[in-house]
Amino acid sequence: MTQADTAAPGQAAGHRDAGSTTWRAGIRRAIRIASRPGPWKRGPVLAALALLLGLVMPLHAQITDRGGLGSLVETFLPWFGLFIPVLLAGALWRRSPSAVAALLLPVTVWLSLFGGLLGDKSHPGSDLTVVSHNVGADNPDPAGTARDLAASGADVLALQELTQQARGTYEKGLARAYPYHTVQGTVGLWSRLPLSDTRPVDIKMDYGPLADTKPVEIKMTYTRALRTTVATDHGPLTVYVAHLGSVRLLPRNGFWTASRDRGAQALGEAIAADQSERVVLLGDLNGTVDDRAFSEITSRLHSVQDAAGDGFGFSWPAKFPVARIDQILVRGVKPESSWVLPATGSDHLPVAAGISW
Repeated sequence: MTQADTAAPGQAAGHRDAGSTTWRAGIRRAIRIASRPGPWKRGPVLAALALLLGLVMPLHAQITDRGGLGSLVETFLPWFGLFIPVLLAGALWRRSPSAVAALLLPVTVWLSLFGGLLGDKSHPGSDLTVVSHNVGADNPDPAGTARDLAASGADVLALQELTQQARGTYEKGLARAYPYHTVQGTVGLWSRLPLSDTRPVDIKMDYGPLADTKPVEIKMTYTRALRTTVATDHGPLTVYVAHLGSVRLLPRNGFWTASRDRGAQALGEAIAADQSERVVLLGDLNGTVDDRAFSEITSRLHSVQDAAGDGFGFSWPAKFPVARIDQILVRGVKPESSWVLPATGSDHLPVAAGISW
């Protein structure tokens, strides 16, 4: 009894020491396992960049202001998709399952925003073909451009950036194909059908970035938008032609869009006040329809390219198009097709659309 009594406490203490040692060893083992460079822990930076890309695309409006940097982001937003294969290549090189999984977010977002533009939504046939083209003030071959446009088959042809020197060339080159035309300032409309009720539209072209430090006020002496009515067999069609202000990358002001944004606001107000049932807007808007600066316009008109185009329909610059800043927007008519015409002597590509009643 005495021996048993004296042995029991030692044995109990030994059991406690063994249990404590086992518990601590288990923790150390778990830490070692957790700290091993397993496949799901590879490429954390790549995974973080993938998630950031997936959040920036849908939330860019909350990150950037309307106009300026926001316009720059929205103009090139479809090109954000190029980061996806770059990140995927990095994830595969790092053999990082977490980065690959994180890429599902930007892929899903990009497809939801632009996936609908990947297919061909056009339909054969239309009641009317319209074409819009910024012919370029520095176009070295206006006569050749006029010939190309006359051969396009357009029923209604809108031109922007007409100069006094080239105006006569276009009027002469297009006269046979288009018996009706009007020119207001630097924009014009040529038509196979009669025109009426033509007037200029004030798009507030009162400012321009003439200095590197800040925009300087100037008074423009020319018109850059017009409204007219085309007489069709199905009734009147209201047509607007517009060339909104340019954007500038200034050293101290950054991406400057004030003139264009003010013009978009004025043009949107004019369209909002127009009670016409059928309206077509043709022009160089110096921005894409994803740009929030055009909300006054895009809330009332919709893009033919988005509704019935084939692909993105990029129109600028002509040598390597990266954005569609030349637009055909409509209401009250049915978009049937939209496409980009071959290059002329301009730095823009002509854009065309087929519409029906």
